[in-house]
Amino acid sequence: MGVDDFVPMGAARAVNHRAWWLKTLHGWHWISSALCLLGMLLFSLTGITLNHAAQIEARPRVEGIERVLPAPLQDRLAQAAAAVGASRSGRRTTQSGGAPQPRAAALPDEILQWLVSELGVDLRGREPEWSQDELYVALPRPGGDAWLRIGLQDGSVEYESTDRGWISYLNDLHKGRNSGIAWSWFIDVFAVTCLLFSITGLLILKMHAGNRPTTWPVVGLGVVMPVLLAILFVH
Repeated sequence: MGVDDFVPMGAARAVNHRAWWLKTLHGWHWISSALCLLGMLLFSLTGITLNHAAQIEARPRVEGIERVLPAPLQDRLAQAAAAVGASRSGRRTTQSGGAPQPRAAALPDEILQWLVSELGVDLRGREPEWSQDELYVALPRPGGDAWLRIGLQDGSVEYESTDRGWISYLNDLHKGRNSGIAWSWFIDVFAVTCLLFSITGLLILKMHAGNRPTTWPVVGLGVVMPVLLAILFVH
């Protein structure tokens, strides 16, 4: 058996090896594209709206509500305010000693339930900012903003909500602004999936480049164009 007899077998192995890699890359490519399809559509669309934010006018809708806490709840609020005062005194006393500092008191459950029933505002998990005369809770969210103020002396409640519309909502999702930890994790996973989609696409291009002479000129254009724009026009 001569050396030439082994060439077809080696060539067949090379073909099978290439086919296996190509099939594997295609599998990862379509899976990653399916996973990040909606995210790519969302981030592409909001990339356009963010780039033209000055031309897209937002018409914020502001709603305000005023109420007064019932007398029993005002007593509970006064107790919570007293606990905050004691917490601050303890913090000043132990600050130099390095002891754990007490945390500011949260709103009592009765007040939280009343706010949900009267205003439709859920403050669970929110830590209010206490001052001498009032407590204040900032309630930022994607596409809008809100805040709540309760007077410690008279129990007056003020709530204001601002809605900037769906475009602002989607833009804030694009930036991850006030969108919470779950959406932050989604952005990270989406970014990794896009990297996988892009890298497998590049490797598939490489494997087909021998039969497609325009592959690398087009890839090079896609790389050089944004670099030249950044160098020449972005200052």
